[in-house]
This record gives sequence, C-alpha cells and structure tokens, in this order.
Amino acid sequence: MYSKKRGPPADNGLRDGEHTACKRPSRAGGDRHVAALVLARGGSKGIPLKNIKMLAGVPLIGWVLRAAKDSDMFDSVWVSTDHDEIEKVAKAWGAKVHRRSPEVSRDSSSSLETIQEFARLNPEVNVICNIQATSPCLHPKHVKEALEMITLQDFDSVFAVVRRHQFRWQEVKQGNGELTKPLNLDPSNRPRRQDWDGELCENGSFYFTTRDLILNKGLLQGGKVGYYEMLPEYSVDIDVDIDWPVAEQRSVSSSCFSHLVCASSCRYGYFGRVTPEVVRLMFCNISGCLTEGKIFLSASGEQMVSINIRDTTGISMLQKEDVEVILLTYNKDSVIQSLVDTLAKRTNCRIIEVGEEPLNDLRPIVEQKKLEWKDVAYMGNDKQDVNCLNLAGLSAVPGDAPVVAINAAKYTCHQVAGMGAVREFAEHILLQKEKAKSQLKQDRDCNVFKCRFT
Repeated sequence: MYSKKRGPPADNGLRDGEHTACKRPSRAGGDRHVAALVLARGGSKGIPLKNIKMLAGVPLIGWVLRAAKDSDMFDSVWVSTDHDEIEKVAKAWGAKVHRRSPEVSRDSSSSLETIQEFARLNPEVNVICNIQATSPCLHPKHVKEALEMITLQDFDSVFAVVRRHQFRWQEVKQGNGELTKPLNLDPSNRPRRQDWDGELCENGSFYFTTRDLILNKGLLQGGKVGYYEMLPEYSVDIDVDIDWPVAEQRSVSSSCFSHLVCASSCRYGYFGRVTPEVVRLMFCNISGCLTEGKIFLSASGEQMVSINIRDTTGISMLQKEDVEVILLTYNKDSVIQSLVDTLAKRTNCRIIEVGEEPLNDLRPIVEQKKLEWKDVAYMGNDKQDVNCLNLAGLSAVPGDAPVVAINAAKYTCHQVAGMGAVREFAEHILLQKEKAKSQLKQDRDCNVFKCRFT
C-alpha cells in the first residue's frame, strides 16, 4: 500500500506532498486506452433516479462527467446505465453509453460485476477509472493527480480517501452483557486533534484499476495499490435524501450569490474550465425567460406582458461588466414584436427576430463579432434552443423549462421564467467570472514562484 505523510492542507485543495496545481500532468495512456466509467443505474432505492436529479442546476452525473472530460486524461468517457432517461442525459453531456445487461442491473448486482461486463465488451480499454456519480465536488485536478499514479508511477490501482479525526468504539449488541471498548485510541492518553494524524477512509469518489486486476483477479483494489487523499470539503457522497441539501450547499453556497468576493471560498463544485471571463455576448429569449409566458388583456383590448425588475437588473449587471446582451423574439410571437421598441428602451438591449432554428440566425452574429461559441452565454427555454444551449460556453434554462431543454443546458435555474431566472443566471455568470479571476491570480502566483526557484 502506497502512503505518504501529509502536512497541513494546501490552499489549492491538495495536501502537501502531492503534485501542486502549478504542475500540468501529461496526457494519460501512452499505448494504453484509459476510460472513465460512471455507473448510473436507474433503480436507486435511496433517491429515485438520483443520478439525473438536479443538484445546483446540474444533473448529478453532469458534475463528474464535466470533471472527467475537462481533465484531458481519458481516451473515452462512459456512463453505464439501464435507463433511457439517464442515457439521454449522459449523451447530452458528451459521454458514450454502456447499456448494461439485466444480469448486472439487479439490486443485488455489484459494481465489480458491471465493470467486468464493460471490460469484456470493450477489449481495447486497458485502464478503467470508475468515477462515482454521487461525488459532485470532484475536480479535474483530483483525476489527473490520481491517474498519474497509474500512468507514470506504475501503480495497478488507486482509490480516493479522506482523512477523518474520529475516535471509534466497538459496537455492543443490546442485552448481551458485553462492554464497549475503544478501537483506535487509548482513553488514558487521549490525544488532541492537532497531535493525531487521524485515519484514512475511502470517500467513494473514484476507483482506478487496470483491466488485468478487474478481469483476471476480480479486484478493484489490488496489485501495487495506492491511495489519493482528498480534502474533506471535496469529499461529498450522496446516498440518501438528507445528503442532498448538504451536497448542494457544498457545491455552491447560496449565501454567496450576492457576495461575489467570497465565491472562491464558498464553492467546491467544479463548474467547468470555460469561464465567463471570456464571455462577451449573451443571447436571451424574451418569451419563456424574461417573461413568464402570460398575456394580459386590458378592457380596451390592449395586450401586455410583465417583466420582473429583478431580471432587468440582472441584465444591467452584465452590461456593466461589458457583456453585451441581445434579446430574442420569434417571428410567430406577435405580442412581443409589438412591444420591441418599449423592451429595447427598457433593457437597453438590441432585440432580434429569430426563426424556428435560432442557431441559423445567431451564428452570423457570433462570426461578425469575431467570437467563438465558448465566448457566448445563451438562455433558452424549449426544444428549438437545444442546439444553442449545447454549443454555448455557458447556457441556462428557467426552472420550469421542458426536460428536453434542461438536459441540453449547463445550468438550470431555481427560479422560473419571469420570476428572477434571468437575474439568477446573470449572478451565476458573474460568480464564475470572479472565480476565473481568482484562478488566474493563482496561476500567475505559481508562475512567479516557479521563476524565482528555477
């Protein structure tokens, strides 16, 4: 078993003794095919379909799929499932799908049995990295550092652990007359927390293993085995309903939404490497995003729509940060078209009319501004927006959007259309931007440090 004495936590989320954030690991593999595999069965007993339940606006499996893909360490990224809806979400997030057999989809089926089936069906895969869907605070750096232990240091298996400072006592069955006894401490010499290294416990985030161990030895942990230590704040595992609000708060603290300066210290979920620091343009649907979809009729026959002041304030917040906001209306939406001049003046936005496929009308605008789609944010609300939602660097839908739009978006708002959803997405963009600035400063500090000591 590989082990290394860890010092106090470093400020980059790793322990001293591990690779720092300044070091960029090489692409995994060589001649070996390295695959990420997320197990996502549809028959969860604790939380029905928990693997695609929304957590802070993102399907649960979306968190780990994003971390896996952005690590740039895998030749392929897979989701193993037996459920149609999970398959749709997995593909929307860019993963391949292993449609598991009924034999490994039972309540009694083990993870090892499913991974063995995957390995037999994909003989080109040499290293299988089982990443748990229930670990939303996993980051690409964790994946990179751990996988390097296999690809560069020749370990056969590596798994994630967290350090716990908890004294354990032996369980005593009621009525048997036995007394409990300590399992990992001497009560007569009880150590202070700062004087005790604690114990390493599996945190369930991932298990990386070679094909040989899985198929020939029937093991996920064996051979030359090592552990990768993660800090407690990143060690989140969702199993039952009570875990959900804790995990959501850990991934993105709602108290930070109005305090941008503390974003980097409050958010432990990974929100992607495409950051709003480069976003210069946002497209936003009027109907179904800025408005709630209702039409009000006056006694004189006038038609009106309502717009929430929180949403127009959100647009102003983006404009102050040099993000151009363009509002979209559809050629069949006669009510909105009749109010274009009023809306343009009220929001200080350009308003354009788009057809049934908005991408056809918006692509020339992006090209004219010499931008890439990673520089664009898009807020839509229905099937016609799917292509733009998938293509944009940042995308969102209101909380009451249809499932087809939710699956395509990178963020799902808690607020519904016309009731603050646009403001929420604007704050999400600004939080991301602040986090990007913090990361840029950290990278610059790393470069300064390297220059001083090289």
